Amino acid sequence: MARSEARVATDRPHRYAKQLASHLGRRAETSWDEDSGEGRLVLQDGTGALTATEGALLLSVESQAEHLDRLEDVVGRHLVRFGTKDELVVEWRRDTGEPGTTQRNDTD
Repeated sequence: MARSEARVATDRPHRYAKQLASHLGRRAETSWDEDSGEGRLVLQDGTGALTATEGALLLSVESQAEHLDRLEDVVGRHLVRFGTKDELVVEWRRDTGEPGTTQRNDTD
């Protein structure tokens, strides 16, 4: 399995993680624990994790290598859309050390 992680700077990591888990829960199996600040995603082609920390939301996805780009995009794109006002940027880094995809609100 290939793995990718992103650290998204935000003053509202719990809010965004809860919103992301709820939204993705319409098509996938998700969970969010407000007390621990952790969530899980079981998506069609892989899994993901959400961890709210002080000043950041940590994201991770795991999948077969050929599906990693798509999973990064799905998770990152939805989060960026929720965080348009805060101008969230999601930059993924693969477990191989290589950069993954990047999602940002491109309104220019």
